[in-house]
Amino acid sequence: MQNNLVVITGNAHPELGRSIAKNLNISPLNVEASRFSDGEIQIKLLENIRGTDAFIVQPTMPPAENIIELLLLIDAVKRASCRRVTAVVPYFGYARQDLKDQPRVPIGAKLMADLITTAGADRVLTIDLHAPQIQGFFNIPLDHIYSAPVLLSHFAGKSTENMAVVAPDVGSIKMARAFAKRLSAGLAIIDKRRPRPNEAVVMNFIGDVKGKEVVIFDDMIDTAGTLTDAVRACVEDQGALSVTAVCTHPLLSGRALERLNDSPIDQVVVTNTIPFDRFDQCNKIKVLDIAPLLAEAIERIHLEKTVSALFV
Repeated sequence: MQNNLVVITGNAHPELGRSIAKNLNISPLNVEASRFSDGEIQIKLLENIRGTDAFIVQPTMPPAENIIELLLLIDAVKRASCRRVTAVVPYFGYARQDLKDQPRVPIGAKLMADLITTAGADRVLTIDLHAPQIQGFFNIPLDHIYSAPVLLSHFAGKSTENMAVVAPDVGSIKMARAFAKRLSAGLAIIDKRRPRPNEAVVMNFIGDVKGKEVVIFDDMIDTAGTLTDAVRACVEDQGALSVTAVCTHPLLSGRALERLNDSPIDQVVVTNTIPFDRFDQCNKIKVLDIAPLLAEAIERIHLEKTVSALFV
């Protein structure tokens, strides 16, 4: 590894940043993040980074201060005369606001893209965007990688003969189909209607999961309302033998953990794009480490190698 690569981690998920740096056999850059008495964030880089290739690791889940800190870090790094700055955003916040689906609403994902670009990022690296078309919101290179290799590793060595993959909504069909193909499993789809944000009603079940070990794939779990409705539809209505949920981004807000505990779901497999430390509240959660995948992507970007090789 060339010695002009630096990894900088914000306060949103410092454990992930340190793990990525460890996988690259380097130490994260020393950064001082302090606050004024009113709570305003102040950033100071404690090492010289002139001419370096800098990668800032900062997922942008709530609170919004995570986004502000990312922007301040980008600006600080650019003003410190680094050669290139890449924003590594494992979870890209506001991705669900990717179109004007109602009158007089913002397109939040485009605004976030503009802010990151204006702050001075030369490149963005992210995982499993909620809407892939968000890539087009950026006027700078964006590397969109997939967590599939990490999530599929959970099933290594397990029999998939009696397995069925279920898409919990129409928007996740493409992802579910890809996983079903990789697992040589059947595919089922739940068609639902969402009357308002974070509220879903199961309408139709397409496919057969009776007596099957069901795996539900999705990119994120927020309130777990959609997921637990899907689980009950599979077990109680369709006669599934068991249900495992697999997702990339464990937002798990509101009553999510309570809903998971009360549902007939067996296990929820997630990655650590977002920090999770509430195992005492739900013992059904299993976290897989995404750091090696991100470290390999960072190394490839740094060495000007293709990132698409990670998609195989």
